[in-house]
Amino acid sequence: MSDNGPSRVLAIVTNYGVEQDELLVPIRHLRDHGTPVDVAGVSAGEIRTLVGDKDPGDSGTADLALADVDPSAYDLLLIPGGTLNADSLRLDDKAMEIVRAFTSSGRPVAAICHGPWALVETGAVQGKRLTSYASLQTDVRNAGGEWVDEAVVTDDTGGWTLITSRDPGDLKEFLREIDATLTA
Repeated sequence: MSDNGPSRVLAIVTNYGVEQDELLVPIRHLRDHGTPVDVAGVSAGEIRTLVGDKDPGDSGTADLALADVDPSAYDLLLIPGGTLNADSLRLDDKAMEIVRAFTSSGRPVAAICHGPWALVETGAVQGKRLTSYASLQTDVRNAGGEWVDEAVVTDDTGGWTLITSRDPGDLKEFLREIDATLTA
């Protein structure tokens, strides 16, 4: 995708409450395949993940703060879930500016589990077909999206690509679609 070397991915999270495997597995996968990934948190530094929204998970690192992100430097936006993470993230003005920068410029967004809440918040699901954690289906429908119960959904309508999955059990399919989008 990028004309200047490998595609660059930006993951946006809060520093507490992101679902462990929805952040750490994609980052490891992408980096292992030569894709540079930056993680932006509310603040730079430690990210405390959770497993199943309740049990402490492995720590990660935010390379930079959301306030310091230049969205134009990235080719794909990754929005992991975790109820606490996603609920807080959609209330963060800078995070929502980043989401809007990707969708308005036609660059792809990959969101898993509760991550699509950020897209609902920005109005970006209007006319899109997507999936998420089941509890978000009413929010998606109320925001004009078509919610489906599938492991992964890729929708290219509206001038930008949206890749969504339901939960950590769908990571294999989710990563396959991210890889396909980055190499397209």
